[in-house]
Amino acid sequence: MNTEKTKAPVTENKMGVMPVGKLVFNMSLPMMISMLVQALYNIVDSIFVGMISENALTAVSLAFPLQTLTIAVGAGTGVGINALLSKSLGEKNFKRVNDTASNGAFIYALSYLLFLVLGFLIVKPFYAGQVKDASQEIIDMGVQYLSIVMICSFGIFAQFYFERLLTSTGKTIFSMVSQLSGAVTNIILDPILIFGLCGLPKMGVAGAAIATVIGQCVAGVVACLCNIKFNTEITLSFKGFRPNGKIIGTIYKVGIPSIIMQSIGSVMTYSMNKILIDFSTTATAVFGVYFKLQSFFFMPLFGMNNGITPIIAYCYGAQQRKRMVKTIKLSLVVSFGLLLFGFGAFELFPGLLLGMFHASTEMLEIGIPALRIIGVHFLIAWFCIIAGTVFQALGKAVFSLIVSVMRQLVVLIPVAFLLSKLGGLHAVWWAFPIAELMSFTVSTICLVHIYKTIIKPLPQGRD
Repeated sequence: MNTEKTKAPVTENKMGVMPVGKLVFNMSLPMMISMLVQALYNIVDSIFVGMISENALTAVSLAFPLQTLTIAVGAGTGVGINALLSKSLGEKNFKRVNDTASNGAFIYALSYLLFLVLGFLIVKPFYAGQVKDASQEIIDMGVQYLSIVMICSFGIFAQFYFERLLTSTGKTIFSMVSQLSGAVTNIILDPILIFGLCGLPKMGVAGAAIATVIGQCVAGVVACLCNIKFNTEITLSFKGFRPNGKIIGTIYKVGIPSIIMQSIGSVMTYSMNKILIDFSTTATAVFGVYFKLQSFFFMPLFGMNNGITPIIAYCYGAQQRKRMVKTIKLSLVVSFGLLLFGFGAFELFPGLLLGMFHASTEMLEIGIPALRIIGVHFLIAWFCIIAGTVFQALGKAVFSLIVSVMRQLVVLIPVAFLLSKLGGLHAVWWAFPIAELMSFTVSTICLVHIYKTIIKPLPQGRD
């Protein structure tokens, strides 16, 4: 990322010439590794919190909807920036590349201001609405944790912004470096701040929140430095900057459906917590642990998605159908292998997985059958995730939105509520495989439409 005007690169971007298998490997593997470390951090973080108490684990688990909302805005905006930047590179429109980068920074700054305000205003009512009178300790710890994370969310927005600039130009290795630096910082600081090691005071869940924020800031700084030193394809300058409504609109045309799609996860999680807490706070803790565990298998897949999104968008801009189709097919094969492994772990070792979080006897009794039932949806989700990535990369994120709304709001929550009344807690978990079947059906219909109307008409292009 240059800070002065430079000439447009004269060499062909590697996304247009490198053999597809090697390109997907080079673009995706660094992201997959970094996301795997991120998932490992999520698990380690919850393991340390679980050492405090089950109430502490529940409090942090209940923060997930608003944390997901923060990530949804950051990641969804990044999807829009990614798609427009990579497509502009494919079209050799370097002015639009630079304008997209500067307007993206403006959008992220506004996003932080929004969450700063929300951090002061809604955290207490958010917890009170979920927990009610179940436990004042859970409310107090949760408010403490979530307030810090939201008020200091400037780190995660900086991280998203600078990493998206790197991935958009194919420099995923540096994005991996930034994510690794943040995750490792977080993992190191967690026990120190939570339990008061190295002469520091014992902070409990507040320590976990502070470690999270510091890790995000470190990742953001590293990603910024990598852009300045290595990202020569983007010239970022704010001299005389004025927001460009057309570019911001194009970013959000892809980004808003993605934001809404991921935000639906917040609504889903909040609603599931409300259903589960009527049975016990332990059931809610099991649900939170499930999300941490499933991230270990899903996050590498999302990392691959981050790697293939710019490839697909670049091929679309460069009119290269053959390379695009090869990329999609290869990603489908890899995603199936990843989630098949996850399915096996959930079915064969649920007790071992829950034991990492210092699960009580009651938590094991609820959690072991829960993981085995929910794990079934891994066998379907791989296809739906890749299909959603294709929709977003080709500027049709509204299809991903439709699938997500139907899966998580139209099907999952109503089915979970109905099963909770008819079959009790054990039956609730079957809502996940049922919802995934619907997602598979709609994703297939949308992907066939995308292929016929967008992909097939493209010129075959180079191999």
